[in-house]
Amino acid sequence: MAVTPWQFKFFDVAEVKLPDGESSFLSEAGNITSVISGSESIFFGSADGLVRIVSQAFKVVRSFKAHDVGAITHMKQIQGTALLVTIAEDLSNEPVLKVWALDKLEKKTGIPRCQSTLTIQNGRKQFPISAFAAMEDLSQLAVGFANGAVTVVRGDLIHDRGARQRTVFESEEPITGIEFREGNITTLYIATTGRIVTLVISGRGQGQPAKSLDESGCGVGCMAVDNTARDVVVGRTDAIYYYGLHGRGPPYAYEGEKQLISIFKDYVVIVSPPKSNAIPRANPLRSFGIGATDDAFNTSTFTLLNTELRFVAHQEQIPSQVKAIVSEWGDLFVLTMDGKIFKYREKAFAQKLDILYQRNLYILAINLAQKAGLDSSQQNVILRKFGDYLYQKQDYDTAMQQYLKAIDNTEPSQVIRKFLDTQRIHNLIEYLEELHDHHKATSDHTTLLLNCYAKLKDVEKLEEFIKSPGDLKFDLDTAISMCRQGGYYDQAAYLARKHDEHELVVDILIEDSRRYAEALAYIWRLEPEVAYFNLMKYATVLLEQCPKDTTQIFIDYYTGTFRPKKDAIVIPNSPVSSGMGMGMGLGVASNAVQNLAALLPLPYMNVNTVASPPSAGEQQTTLSQAQIVETSVDEPAPEYKIPKPRTAFSAFVDHAQEFIVFLEACIQSSNLREDDKVDLYTTLFEMYLHTASSKKDGERIEWENKAKKLVEGQNIPIDTSNVLLLSHLSNFRDGTILVREQQGLHFDIFRSYTAANDTAGAIRALRKYGPEEPALYPAALAYFTSSSDILAEAGEELNTVLKKIDNDGLMAPLQVIQTLSTNGVATMGMIKHYLSTTIERERQEIATNRRTIETFRSDTETKRAELQSLATKPVVFQATRCQACPAPLDLPVVHFMCKHSFHQRCLSTAEDVDQESVECPLCSGQNQTVRAIRRAQVESAERHDLFKDAIKRSKDGFAVVSEWFGRGVMGVGTVE
Repeated sequence: MAVTPWQFKFFDVAEVKLPDGESSFLSEAGNITSVISGSESIFFGSADGLVRIVSQAFKVVRSFKAHDVGAITHMKQIQGTALLVTIAEDLSNEPVLKVWALDKLEKKTGIPRCQSTLTIQNGRKQFPISAFAAMEDLSQLAVGFANGAVTVVRGDLIHDRGARQRTVFESEEPITGIEFREGNITTLYIATTGRIVTLVISGRGQGQPAKSLDESGCGVGCMAVDNTARDVVVGRTDAIYYYGLHGRGPPYAYEGEKQLISIFKDYVVIVSPPKSNAIPRANPLRSFGIGATDDAFNTSTFTLLNTELRFVAHQEQIPSQVKAIVSEWGDLFVLTMDGKIFKYREKAFAQKLDILYQRNLYILAINLAQKAGLDSSQQNVILRKFGDYLYQKQDYDTAMQQYLKAIDNTEPSQVIRKFLDTQRIHNLIEYLEELHDHHKATSDHTTLLLNCYAKLKDVEKLEEFIKSPGDLKFDLDTAISMCRQGGYYDQAAYLARKHDEHELVVDILIEDSRRYAEALAYIWRLEPEVAYFNLMKYATVLLEQCPKDTTQIFIDYYTGTFRPKKDAIVIPNSPVSSGMGMGMGLGVASNAVQNLAALLPLPYMNVNTVASPPSAGEQQTTLSQAQIVETSVDEPAPEYKIPKPRTAFSAFVDHAQEFIVFLEACIQSSNLREDDKVDLYTTLFEMYLHTASSKKDGERIEWENKAKKLVEGQNIPIDTSNVLLLSHLSNFRDGTILVREQQGLHFDIFRSYTAANDTAGAIRALRKYGPEEPALYPAALAYFTSSSDILAEAGEELNTVLKKIDNDGLMAPLQVIQTLSTNGVATMGMIKHYLSTTIERERQEIATNRRTIETFRSDTETKRAELQSLATKPVVFQATRCQACPAPLDLPVVHFMCKHSFHQRCLSTAEDVDQESVECPLCSGQNQTVRAIRRAQVESAERHDLFKDAIKRSKDGFAVVSEWFGRGVMGVGTVE
C-alpha cells in the first residue's frame, strides 16, 4: 500500500534557544553519546560518563557522574518513576549497567543513589551494544550486541536483589533492534541486518526456538515499537513494515534510505541520509561512530509520515546530520550533530483542517477527524463542507451522500434550498426521507416530501414511507392532511388507523372516499366510547346511505348490547381450528368488511391459520382466496355508559321508518331507565301518528291502531297533555278519547262526539259512560233533540234516555219539557208516554205527602195535649218497686214526671245538689241526645257559609232550604 503524494506542513518548526553557558556540552563533537526523554525531562549521556538532566526550559537541572569508565551509550527512563537506567561501554571492558533513583540523593556526594550495578556479559569477546530494551518494571532487560548475541537480564534491579543473565539468541548478523511486547506472554522482537524474529522469553512457549517473521532485516535505529498497536515498525529502503506476533502486516511503500525510525503520536518519524551519499543499505555501523565525520556537514531529510492515512504530515531538509530524536511535553525534538535542537509542534487540528480545505482534500479531513476522535458534530461540519464542494462541481448524488451523513448537525433548509430544482427531486426526496428517519423532520418537511411523491406519482414510495416500521418519523397530522389533499385517501386512512386516529379514519372514509359501508364496518369494530362519538358525528349521512345497518348499531348501543365486532382471516374450504374460538359461529363478512380489510388493518383482527399449511405451489392461490369472517363468540358486552335515547333523536330526521324501529327496540330493552320512558313513548306515539298521516285507508288504520295500543295500556309513562296535543295536531280522535277516558273526562268524550255530530259515537259513549256519569243523559236529551237528522239517527235511544232521566230523577219534568221544546224538533207523540207516567207519579207523590202531613199534625196535637196535662194536672205514681234495684220502695223515694220511681239512696246524689237538677237515670241518655241535636241545630243556624255550601252542592236546592228550615235556621231558640 503506497503512501500518497500528499505532503503537508502540519508541524511548526522552531530551533530551541539554549541558555548561554549551559549548552556548550551539546556542541562538543562526539560528546553526546545518548539522548532519551521521560518524566518531564530530557536526559543526555556523554562520552565521559556524565548524565545531564534538562528541563522544559532546556536548563540543566542536574548532572552527575554515572560511570567512571566508558561512554554512556544507552539509557532508559522508566515512565512514571524516578528510575534511570544507564549503560556505559568501554571496548576494553564489559558493559556496565546501573539503575539510578533520581529522587534519592546521596548525602555525601549529592548525586542520585545507585540502586544496582551489573556487568553485562556477552559470552564472547567484547563487542559493542547495538540495541537495548527494558520492561517498564525493570524485571527483564534485553541487550543486543554487534556480534549477533542477545542477552536477557532477569532480577530485581531496583532493590539490588541479584540478577541472572542468559544469552537467549545468537546470530551471524549483528543485532540492530530489540523491543519487548509485554503481556501474559512476554515476547522479544529481535532485528538483525538479515532477518526479524520473535522469541518468547516468559510465559507459554518459553524455551522454544525463535520464530522468524521476515527474512529481511533492518539497519541500526530503523526499528521502533508502536505502543498503541503493540506492533513493531521497521523501516527499509523500499517501505515501512509493521510486525505483530503472527507475522508481517501490510507494508506502506515509501522509497528512500532510512537512517533513523521513531514513533511520535500517530506518525512514523523517518530520518533519511542525503541522497548524494546514499548507499544500498542503511549502514549498521553508523551508530557506532564510523563514518560520522564524513557526513557531519551533510543535510538530512526529516519526515513525519502517517502510514494509516498514507500522507506526509511534514518533511524538510535539516542542514546537519541527526543525532537523536526524543519526544516530551507533547512536542518532538531533534538533536543534530552540530549541537542544535529543533522543536516540532503539531498544528492545532483546526489549522490542519484549513490546510486540507484549501486543497479540497475533504475525504482525508474526514478520516483525520475520525482518527482524532472528534465528536459527530465536528465531523459533520467537514462532511457538510465536502458536500458543498461536490455540489459546486455538480456531483449532486455524491454531494447528497455527504449531506445525509451530516444530517444531525445541518440546518435542513440549507440543503433543501439547493435541491429544490425539479431535476434534482430524487436527491431532495432522499434527503427528506433521511430527515424523517432521524426524527428531525418538521411538518413542512413532511409536506414537501409528500408533495414530491405526488409530483412523481410514486405511489410505491408513498406506501413505503407511511408504512415504515418502528416509531413515527413524521408529523402525523401533516402527513394525513397531505395525503388527503393529494387524493391518496387509502394511504391517509392507513396512517390514521395505524396510529389509532379513529375519528380521522371514519372522516376519510366518509368525506373523501365516500365508502359509507366500510366506514360503518370500521365504527362497529371500535371501542364503545370511540364508536359512539363517530357514530353520532356521521349518523345522518350513514342513515342516508346504510339505513338498516346504521339503525342496528344505534339499537345495539342504546340498548346496552353493543359489542365491537371481531374478525379473522380464514381460507375458504379449509377446516378451522376449533381452538381459536371460531367454531360453528363463523359467517362470511360482507363486501364492506372485505374492502375495509384490504384497505387497512381492522381493529380486533386476528390471523387464523388453516388446519394444514399449503404447499409452496398453492400458497399464492390460497392467500388470494383468503376472506375476512366475523367471529360470533358469545362474549359479554363491554361495560359503558348508555346515553339517553333522546340524544339520538336528531340523527333520525327524515328517516321515520328507521326511527320507529329504533324507538320500538329501545322500549323493549331491559336496560331502559324509567326517566327515559317518557321521551321514548311520547316520540314513538308521535312517529306513529306522523306515519299514519302519510298513509291511506288500511295502512293508516294500521298505524293508528299501533298508536292507540301504545297509549291504552296501564301505567304508560306518557304525559296526557302531550297525547292530547299530538292527537289533536294529527286529527287522531281515538287518542283524545282514550286520554279523556283514562282521566275520567267522560263528559268531554261525549261532547267531542256531539261536536262532531257523531250520533253513533255519542250513543256509544252514553251507553259506556252513562252509568258512571248521569249528567250525560240530560246532555244526550238536548243533543238528540237538537235537529231532526240527529233525532232520526237516535231513534229509540230518545225513549231510553227519557226513561233513565225519569227513573233516576235526573231532571224535573218541567226541565225535560223545556229542553224538548228548545228546538221544536220533538213532538207530543214522542213524549206522551213520558208525560203521562210523570203526571201519574206526581199525583201519587202529592197524595202520599198529604197523608204524611196529616199524620205529623195529629202526632203534634197529641204531644201538645200531653204537655198541657203535665203542666196543669196532678200526676199519680203507682210504682211499688225501685227502677234501679228490684227492692220495694221505702222512704225516702224520688218520683220523676216520666213515671219512674227510685230509692233516694239508689240515685247516689250529693246532699248539696239542687233537687230540680236531678234527672231520671233511665231517661237522661235520650234527653241528652235531644239536647245535643238541638244544640247542633242552633249552632248550624249561625253558620251561613255551611248553608250556602250545601245549596251549591245539592241538586235540589229547595230540599236543602226545607231541611235547614226544619233545623230552625229561620228562628233561633234555646237548647233547653
